[in-house]
Amino acid sequence: MMEVSFFTMPVHPLEKPQSVTLREDRGAFILADELGFAEAYCGEHTTDLAENITSCIAFLASLAYETKRIRLGTGTVNLPNSHPAAIAAQVAMLDHMLEGRLMFGISPGGLMSDAEIFGNLENDRNAMFLEAINMVLSLWASEAPYELTGQFWNISTRKTTIREIGQGSIIKPYQRPHPPIIGTIVAPYSKGVTAMAARGWDPISANFLLPKWVATHWPNYAEGCAQAGRLADPSNWRVARSILVADDQATAERYARDPNGPYVFYYRQILTKMRAGNRLGLFKEDPSMPDDAITLDYVCDRLITYGTADKVADQILALRDEIGEFGHIVYAGHDWADPQIARRSMILMAEKVLPAVNAAIGTPVAAQ
Repeated sequence: MMEVSFFTMPVHPLEKPQSVTLREDRGAFILADELGFAEAYCGEHTTDLAENITSCIAFLASLAYETKRIRLGTGTVNLPNSHPAAIAAQVAMLDHMLEGRLMFGISPGGLMSDAEIFGNLENDRNAMFLEAINMVLSLWASEAPYELTGQFWNISTRKTTIREIGQGSIIKPYQRPHPPIIGTIVAPYSKGVTAMAARGWDPISANFLLPKWVATHWPNYAEGCAQAGRLADPSNWRVARSILVADDQATAERYARDPNGPYVFYYRQILTKMRAGNRLGLFKEDPSMPDDAITLDYVCDRLITYGTADKVADQILALRDEIGEFGHIVYAGHDWADPQIARRSMILMAEKVLPAVNAAIGTPVAAQ
């Protein structure tokens, strides 16, 4: 059985008031909860006017008491950009606010302007990421006084702890030993997913990666699970796609492929960033393709799933045939340029597309 989840970076037009986009994004999460989406994630960036959720922890905290069933996920906390003690304390608090509905998504952060503003542009951010998550987990697993020494951070409450009154201690998460840890995977043949799986963490494959490269994630995930002695369960694999569902094909095509619409705008932003970061290989069917062949139309042709409910269901089933079984189709959120169309798309995804996909699959996803 496949579930539907939600993820937004987000990416909004620069001229749109941020108070409006934040209200809109919250509305999408609340709607996802009402429709029975299983999980919903949001990203964070400090230095991007289009991706203007600056703290996924703060954003999700605003939803803690307005959602009822959906699991909410940081997607992701960019660990090098904050102090591990702050992350440990804030994530634990959010987990209590959600009473265990939290998914802890983490990454080294991929936005270079964020790395620069925090003074990390020349640092090994992967090393910072590993040190940070190890310190967070150590803080949750140990008791004060803390004494952690690393290359990038040192953490201590040795001089000031008064245990009998609680001073010097960081609260433990609601979920023990901690919330499920999720990582977003964007690279073909990622060895990061192997390392994550070996530690008991699970992946989301990014929506801006070609399906043929998404397919390379499962073998590496399975390898990591084998290293940890656990089953590689397809139900734990989350695959994100940019999806637009409409009541008629003409509306779907017009909205999804409008040069000035939210879906094309999204990929214009992503393509610009990947070109600047020399990462156009994400979009190449063949690594020998020249960079100038990677046009906006080429990318949108391959990465936007749109149509009526039956056509979108067929495309998701075709994706499953190409990459293998997975447990969550993660619906990528885009700007609500037309709120009526955007809301209707999520409703059709939950009420028409997902049931059709599951009827076609017929049997639950099984561990291997």
